[in-house]
Amino acid sequence: MMCFAPECKHYSEKHMCKFFTFPKNVKERKRWIKLIRRADRDPNDGSRICSCHFKDGVKQNGPTLFLHNVKKRLVFHSPPKGNNETNVTTEIEEETVLVSVPSTSSSVLAEAENMLLQKEVVQLTSQLNHLEMSFSFKHIEDKDDLVVLYTGLPNKKIFLSVFNLLKNIDKNYYLGWNVTCVSDIDQLFLTLLKLRQNPPHKDLALRFNCSSATVTNIFVTWLHLLHEIICCTLMKSVPSRHKNEACLPNCFSVFPNARMVIDCTEIYSEIPHSLKNKRDTYSHYKHRNTLKGLVGVAPNGVITYISPLYPGSTSDKKVVQHSGILNIFEPGDLILADKGFLITDILPAGVSLNIPPFLCQPQFTPHQIIQTRNIARARIHVERAIRRCKAYKILHLIPQNLMPLATKIWQVCGGLTNFQFPLIKEVETYYQDKSEDI
Repeated sequence: MMCFAPECKHYSEKHMCKFFTFPKNVKERKRWIKLIRRADRDPNDGSRICSCHFKDGVKQNGPTLFLHNVKKRLVFHSPPKGNNETNVTTEIEEETVLVSVPSTSSSVLAEAENMLLQKEVVQLTSQLNHLEMSFSFKHIEDKDDLVVLYTGLPNKKIFLSVFNLLKNIDKNYYLGWNVTCVSDIDQLFLTLLKLRQNPPHKDLALRFNCSSATVTNIFVTWLHLLHEIICCTLMKSVPSRHKNEACLPNCFSVFPNARMVIDCTEIYSEIPHSLKNKRDTYSHYKHRNTLKGLVGVAPNGVITYISPLYPGSTSDKKVVQHSGILNIFEPGDLILADKGFLITDILPAGVSLNIPPFLCQPQFTPHQIIQTRNIARARIHVERAIRRCKAYKILHLIPQNLMPLATKIWQVCGGLTNFQFPLIKEVETYYQDKSEDI
């Protein structure tokens, strides 16, 4: 919030001074308004006056320190009459004289301005000391192991690449007020730190020298930005199988038409309050309340699809059906999945599914064994991709207060894994050779 006094630019987020509410007493409130001399509007319940306008910063003294105090009323009184003055025939009356002294007016203005500047110097010095002590990306940017630990990104270069995607976007802050006490780059750092390590908001507030409300304002705002750019823009289009062929790993050589490997995973959630939500989210597989999401991985190991989250009791088939993933596939595409995905009857025309064979006899035939191994070699990459997603500790348990943001948190964490080094060594070598050719 900003100080209500005219010409005062002090913000509660930027300056260390206190902010006082207007008195509830009508008479005292009117006195404050008269002293402040703000002509354009009257104060409301949310208006505040910073302590810099109060002598010694004490509210009881009333707001008296303003730049408009340019005149001083000098009062002269006659000396008190003593007993020996009874013979004086001419009675001297007390009188009040308004003296206009330009030099005195200037000195009063200078004194008031000097007091405000001195207070601001103290506040800025204190703020600078806090900033120097606060946690910042600059403290870790040259140490790749710490960048990975706190953000999940491989190094400073990748972090700055993500920041450059976001820095010029207009931010509509979640709580309605702009954050100025934390730089933009550290706001991204704070958000990634929350996703990766999931420290409490009070911990983040202490590290970044701000309030818990500011942490919430930053996290939710930047989560929406990350989701908009990564999930809704960069991952909007899914590479065709023809593009996948350019860097097809050896483990997919027997599946040249493979477009995507899919699998579902479950994320623990706090027990909901309502009985219906308790029942819907209870997973008989995990024996806990969970949320279920679908992940699609291209043959090169890149996550190309992340579904919304569904209640944990939802079947894999229903997740596939309701997520809209089937709209992506084209005739001739092949989907690889686990044997639990019995979705052949809902596949688009011309799209095929390859899952491990079911054991209908005492043992698998040699052909079935080879088929199972080939699918397992290809499917291992979607499992590794999911493990990367779950390395973001915020996904270890979704609390009830974050349930409205659960899908975006899940999708952003999945999208961020694509900024890590490739899952498959062959793919990394392919891109390195390609960059050298360029």
